[in-house]
Amino acid sequence: MDGAPYLRKVDLRTYGGYRELRDALDALFGCFSSSADGGCQFAVAYEDKDGDLMLAGDVPWEMFICSCKKLRIMRGSEAR
Repeated sequence: MDGAPYLRKVDLRTYGGYRELRDALDALFGCFSSSADGGCQFAVAYEDKDGDLMLAGDVPWEMFICSCKKLRIMRGSEAR
């Protein structure tokens, strides 16, 4: 979870899109279940080739899998 490194390689090409990736991360960590107020507590961000932190879903999937170097699950309030 946020702040705790989970050093594992993920082959993004095995997923068909952001929804499949999010479902796989949710199966591993259970982090995308809705909170009591109806919103998600966590968001997926990634570090691109230039070291910039971006929200997953902001670019087309193919561009994402080419530029993503590190995934980060962070609190939704910090991601906005």
